Amino acid sequence: MYFHYQRSYRGPVRAVILDWAGTTVDFGSLAPVAAFVQLFADQGVTLSVAEARGPMGMEKRAHIRQLCEAPAIAARWRERHGAEPDADDVDRLYEAFVPLQIAVIREYAQLIPGCRETITGLRERGIRIGANTGYSRAMMEPLIQAAATQGYLPDSTVCATEVPRGRPYPHMSLKNAIELEVEALQSCVKVDDTVPGIEEGLNAGMWTVGVAVSGNEVGLALADWQALPRVEQQRYRERAYQRLLGGGAHYVVDTIADLPRCLDAIEGRLARGERP
Repeated sequence: MYFHYQRSYRGPVRAVILDWAGTTVDFGSLAPVAAFVQLFADQGVTLSVAEARGPMGMEKRAHIRQLCEAPAIAARWRERHGAEPDADDVDRLYEAFVPLQIAVIREYAQLIPGCRETITGLRERGIRIGANTGYSRAMMEPLIQAAATQGYLPDSTVCATEVPRGRPYPHMSLKNAIELEVEALQSCVKVDDTVPGIEEGLNAGMWTVGVAVSGNEVGLALADWQALPRVEQQRYRERAYQRLLGGGAHYVVDTIADLPRCLDAIEGRLARGERP
């Protein structure tokens, strides 16, 4: 008689892999939106904030391609330029996008409230800190420097342009895990404010935590969020939670400040032999 042995990891969380904009910096994930809207405006094509946010989380060239393929945006482009955008237009737009994004990133580099304290607490628990992003390395350099001056410097940062495929593929999180020397992927937690980011973590075999209020799904600056009546805040919050839970997140929190309680719950599940 043969018995199937199912291996399970029962130790603590060993690594947390964090998104950047909307998760650790840039409350509301405003920098990418500002750059995309300006990019298309420079081409004489209007792009709404909601449209700009649609493919958020993806590598930025892929994001631009998705925008160009959206029927409403393609129709506006055709009206302005006489034909729908093609691959050459995507390449040209991406080249113009890079300096726009770098300039805007510097304006939105503030840490999200509670980020530094949360990172300190994770390190005290022996948890390694990774980060990944749809930004390229050129876009990331000023942001990494700005975050470091505020007390946040991950042990590993991976950009979408440094792996074969960006989100929702698992490549970035897997590269983070390699650089962090993680023994078991079940001991990793991916934290992200977009559905593609949640899918990335799931595809990598990790636990996932969605970030609702500070991220792309609500999409408001901190002051604008705080100015909302509580009833309106709750409406935004519920919609964001539903979106991220619907994308497969194991847990959803308002901001990174709420992450530690999720890690406690995950460690309890790991101790019982559960897997992501």
